[in-house]
Amino acid sequence: MSETLGFLTLLPPVIAIVLAILTRQVFISLIVGIFLGYVILAGGNPWLGFLDTLQGLVDVFADAGNTRTIMFCALVGALIVFMQRSGGVNGFIESIDRRLRAYENRKDGSSRIVVQLLAWFTGVLVFVESSISVLTVGTLYRPIFDKLGLSREKLAYIADSSSAPSSILIPFNGWGAFIMTLLAAEGFANPFGTMLRALAYNFYAFAALALVPIVVLTGIEWGPMKHAERRARAGKVLNDNAQPVVDESLTSVEAKEGIEHRAFNMVVPIVVMVVCMPFMLAYTGWADARTLLGEGAGAGAMLFQSIGSGSGSTAVLTSVTISILVSMAIYKAQGIFGIRESVDLVLKGIAGLIPLALLMLLAFAIGALCKKLETGIYVSELARGWLSPGLVPFLVFVVTCFIAFSTGTSWGTFAIMIPIAVPMAQEMDANVLMAIAAVLGGGVFGDHCSPISDTTILSSLASATDHIDHVKTQLPYAGLAGGIAASLYLILGLM
Repeated sequence: MSETLGFLTLLPPVIAIVLAILTRQVFISLIVGIFLGYVILAGGNPWLGFLDTLQGLVDVFADAGNTRTIMFCALVGALIVFMQRSGGVNGFIESIDRRLRAYENRKDGSSRIVVQLLAWFTGVLVFVESSISVLTVGTLYRPIFDKLGLSREKLAYIADSSSAPSSILIPFNGWGAFIMTLLAAEGFANPFGTMLRALAYNFYAFAALALVPIVVLTGIEWGPMKHAERRARAGKVLNDNAQPVVDESLTSVEAKEGIEHRAFNMVVPIVVMVVCMPFMLAYTGWADARTLLGEGAGAGAMLFQSIGSGSGSTAVLTSVTISILVSMAIYKAQGIFGIRESVDLVLKGIAGLIPLALLMLLAFAIGALCKKLETGIYVSELARGWLSPGLVPFLVFVVTCFIAFSTGTSWGTFAIMIPIAVPMAQEMDANVLMAIAAVLGGGVFGDHCSPISDTTILSSLASATDHIDHVKTQLPYAGLAGGIAASLYLILGLM
């Protein structure tokens, strides 16, 4: 296919990338790229290309794994609404706040360090969803940061740097499901195991996550953040011209009036979902593990193999469904919601994440299209003459960073780059796991730095700081972590 189409195989993903950069509309860009690809496959006939585009979108649901993953992402919205409306998020914030008050008035400086580390740890702990993570950290710790003379820019940096990196390194969430499905579409028989092995090479996520406690413990600050911290210690948590967002607009769903705020109502749904995921992976992969290892295999080996062979999409869909049902039961037992109100909240949550479900639909569609066009194979053949296989991870990381920074979305970038990077690395005999990690790390880095990223914007909102101030103060730290990651990809790739 790539031999007959030549450079035309590059046009759909390249056009999607360029349009996404120029318009910052990933949905429209992906649709245009998919349509163009099917027009090319139809020999230039736009009518057949249009019909094939529609069929390509329909064919996404022919894969049960794709359908389950899309359903999971929609249902996560229900869980998020439940936790907020039940008072669980507020209860969690209040319970942590009570434990922090002991550190507010200490004079030896330890309170400043402890509070910053707790903010970072809280962001890591709420790994189930990056938006909830930044909202929780910002809303919870902002009053304490103000009292201790810590800048809101510092809070936004901590919230932002502990959200997406932890979500991608602890992939028992929508991130993991999305990545596993993309890998399965590339032909990996064990997408869960492949993802876990690739995570070891996700140098940016590790660097970004580790840099926060290093900065906090050493007190080393530089660039705009240094000036922000000096200003905050002088009693000004914001710049004179800063335009912080009002705190009341941070959450779209308020806790129900007249109910007790209990952290239990947030913690239980998350714990149920997280615990169910590895259990369901083992359950769905047990038969394959038994076939591979035989009847005499030990329990430990069977468990590890079954988790690796399990269906990630089945695990996440089943887990979030069980979590929702458990939530409905505990909220009903407490008299918070009736069945009808619970159903209404589920529908509201699903509606709120329809855009994400649409993004995943388009992501799967363009991935399938790139396989039909053999884009990755063509790129690898084109680059083989001048690009060393050892440079593949470094190049993939740099390109992915640029795309994610320009578009403000890591997931959309994953959808574009995974179908290109994997075949390219395979054909050039490069380190495939490192190439996958380069895509994942590059997507998080670009999204982390981008001023149009939803997570970056939410970090500013939750911390009630000026958005541009947040971007300027965070960029040197993210840039350092990105530089470390790029250097490691270059060095290890050439070794």
